[in-house]
Amino acid sequence: MNASDSMQRLSAAIDQAQSCACIGIDPVLQRLPADLRKSPSSGTSTDLDHLRTFCMGVIDAIAPHARVIKPQSACFERYAANGYAILAEVIQAAKAKDLVVILDAKRGDIGSSATHYAVGAAAMGADFITCSPYMGRSSIQPFLNENLGVFALCKTSNPDASELQSPETTEAVARMINDMGEQVGAVVGATNTPEETQALRTHMPDSMFLVPGVGAQGGTIEDVRAMTRPIATQHAHLGVVINASRSVLYPTPQPNETWQDAIAREAKSFAASCRTLLD
Repeated sequence: MNASDSMQRLSAAIDQAQSCACIGIDPVLQRLPADLRKSPSSGTSTDLDHLRTFCMGVIDAIAPHARVIKPQSACFERYAANGYAILAEVIQAAKAKDLVVILDAKRGDIGSSATHYAVGAAAMGADFITCSPYMGRSSIQPFLNENLGVFALCKTSNPDASELQSPETTEAVARMINDMGEQVGAVVGATNTPEETQALRTHMPDSMFLVPGVGAQGGTIEDVRAMTRPIATQHAHLGVVINASRSVLYPTPQPNETWQDAIAREAKSFAASCRTLLD
């Protein structure tokens, strides 16, 4: 498989689900379901066992509704080698269900260092990785050489992004992404204005946008509409894959509903809301 195949695989997964929904897997111990955090009678479970169980349960719950996941590497890296091992397990479990995996690691080093990051991400089984592009295209190319697709940060969803991500800077990044071809997409937050995202679509007419910021950060599906490709007839043709993390991972269960059932309900609802972009 090459990097272009990764983008084709992503498009196929979106069309299979009839939704451009992506579920972020951002496990936080303090937010895990209360019944999951209770140690069994044997007393042998550890926090990392609960973390692993939660992530595997999330994959099972969302797989019928969304075919793309985005594990947040930082949530696993904080536990050092044990966390990396769980991250690898999560990726392999997702691949076993034929899900597309976007590893959210935001790498961004010089080419020689990026090569080591790229080999590691590919060995884990990721299809894509997120990268910071601000050291130039040579910091992205090693990931493509390892047959990974890349989503490069362009206009992110955090409130203070505009301190550095000026229109001139984001336009320069957009031109670079566009020049690097279809295997490189752009991270564009749903919390940006329609004018900003429409301008970026003009500079990247054929690029896939990875869209964070919907849900807990305040963005909406309607906010995404401005950055879709015009005259799309299939979900993958919209040119967006929309991520939700906390709003899906940590719902309040309804009476007699398990934590997995609650996550499945939210994943189903989120996937359905993404479908409205073709209306």
